[in-house]
Amino acid sequence: MRGLLVCIIIASLLSGCQTPEDGLSTSSSPVAITGAVASAIAGDMASRLAEQIGPVATTTIKMDKDSSDFATALEAALKGWGYAVITDGKVGKDVKPVELAYSIDGVDGQVLARLSTPSIALGRAYTSTAAGAVPVSPLSIMQRN
Repeated sequence: MRGLLVCIIIASLLSGCQTPEDGLSTSSSPVAITGAVASAIAGDMASRLAEQIGPVATTTIKMDKDSSDFATALEAALKGWGYAVITDGKVGKDVKPVELAYSIDGVDGQVLARLSTPSIALGRAYTSTAAGAVPVSPLSIMQRN
């Protein structure tokens, strides 16, 4: 009987515990980044994507046309790796491009970069520096069937 009473008291005390309001945030927000930060992140993410999606000679990448610093830097980085990049939506008859979606979000003072294709998604957190950006997390790779 005494053990049951102790369990009830402990359970009632623990049920009142709550996480403080200023805990970790799960929401993200679009973030404006400078050209140097965009270039550093795009270069790193493009190299990681190149490791995953296949040979340069047979892969064409299709991106949405965007004038943001990150989109411009990502397109340049992919072309630097030798990929043909289509941004105008015009695809040849014999070409089956890999569609690439990307996003840059601000989370807890860091920049979260994500690239995804129908078969793979990559993500990594960065911190902005005066010279560009530095990765602060390991590369997250999700392969889709």
